[in-house]
Parts: sequence; C-alpha cells; structure tokens
Amino acid sequence: MLISLKNITHIYQQDKPVVALDNINLDIKKKEFIGLVGHTGSGKSTLVQLLNGLIKPTRGQVEIENVDITTGEVNLKKIRQKIGLVFQYPEHQLFEETVYEDVAFGPRNLNLAPEEIRKRVKDSLGLVEMDFSKFKDRSPFNLSGGQQRRVAIAGVLAMNPQVLILDEPSAGLDPRGRDQLINLLYHLHHELEMTIILISHRMEEIARLATRVIVMDHGKLVLNGTPAEVFAQREKLQQLALDLPQITEILYRLKKKGFNVRTDIFSISGAAREILNEIRRKNPC
Repeated sequence: MLISLKNITHIYQQDKPVVALDNINLDIKKKEFIGLVGHTGSGKSTLVQLLNGLIKPTRGQVEIENVDITTGEVNLKKIRQKIGLVFQYPEHQLFEETVYEDVAFGPRNLNLAPEEIRKRVKDSLGLVEMDFSKFKDRSPFNLSGGQQRRVAIAGVLAMNPQVLILDEPSAGLDPRGRDQLINLLYHLHHELEMTIILISHRMEEIARLATRVIVMDHGKLVLNGTPAEVFAQREKLQQLALDLPQITEILYRLKKKGFNVRTDIFSISGAAREILNEIRRKNPC
C-alpha cells in the first residue's frame, strides 16, 4: 500500500484539547486521485500535513510504502521527496530572485549535479506550461497570480514526488487560471500516473478529476467512495452543508420534475446529451 493511516488521532492544545482527527483509518493506493472535501475545521489540512511528516499524530501510525514515518529513525527529507505538498496560496512561498532559482531550490538541496538540476527545472516548468527560456530569468514577483502559482507547483514537481498533495490550489484564481490548473492535474494523473490528493471546496473540480472522494466532518471520515457513490448521497451532503456539483444539482432537480435523467454525470457535455435525449424521448418526432 502506498499510504496507510492506522488509528490516527491528532489533538491540538493538550491543556484545552481540540480533536482535529478522530481515529482515522485510511489506505491510498498508487495512481489514485483522491478528492478530499469538508468544511473548514473538518480536519482536511491536518490530515495531509501528517503524510509528509510536517506534524506527528497524537496516536496512531502513518505508513508510506510500509514505513512508519512517525518513528524517530525515519529520514523525513526522503519522505518529503516522495510526498510533495502544495499549500493554499503557494505563491506566498516564492522567495528567490528568478523563476529558475525558485524552482531549483528543492533539487539543489538534494545535492544534485547542476545539469540534473537544470533538467528538472526545465521539465517541471514544461509540465506547468511555462516556457523555460521565456520565464527562467524573470522575477516570480512580476508574474501574474496564476503564473506564480504554477511556478510554486513546478518547484514541488521538480522534486519528482510520487504523490502530489494540493490544498485548495484554485483559490483566488480566475476562470482561465482554474482551467489551466485542472488541465495540469488531469495530465499529471492520466499521462504521468501520479497519485494526487486534492483538497477543494469546488465540487465541480472534485467530480471532474477524482477517482475517489473522501468527505470529512469534525475529524472523522464520513463518506468514502467514487464520485458517483458519494454525490448520490445528496441528503447526507446537505446535512453536512456541502454542495453538489452544479451539474449534478441541475440533474437532480430535473429528475424531481419528472425527467428520467441520470444524476451521475459530471461534465457539461454529458449532461447536455442526457437532457436532450430525455427531451427526445418525451417528444419523439
């Protein structure tokens, strides 16, 4: 198993305990795309910070490829090469004078040869659709918000992680920036077969990208399944004050009005075909 969480509990403020994670058990396989959703305070960010050793659980084990990373003997530097974490608003982490130096920071700390560092910077910028020769010498602080975010993601990709974790990566981006990000994540998962864990409150992103959706509430895993399985539990999601993808909500409302349409469709084109087919069934020529 790539990642295993066993009986994980995490408590902040031992004097006035706040239970952030409550007896979590979770396995994540290679090549999965996990969509992690839940309201603020549900435990999502705490959960992903456990995965590369940024924090240690109060109780339980975190295993990466059968190695318990909660023990003192583990080399966390190597774990963080495997598990790349992109924080919310990652552009706030940019600090070097040029794009090249910022993306090269991680590989340089691995003591790689200069030619290998250059290759990793060029390749990772290419993955985020930024031309190496055009951007390498530019200041990251003179780029657009969307470009800064892609540089920050490139810096994580330059470490060649097995797992990429992103915490609300589309927050604050305009529609074009969000589309570019979604296309990047789709490419990383489908073409490069990278394991991805995405925290997002945008259900459309989750429905479009994820192979499995995990819903958290008050530190617990409350739903866990395919997008179709999870979004079929409309009442449960409403109780948790979580939205359905907009397309799914439209299909549910049409079904309530008597249209015999599927509600497990998550693309606009697919929903349009389903609605048109139902209209034709109701009104044959």
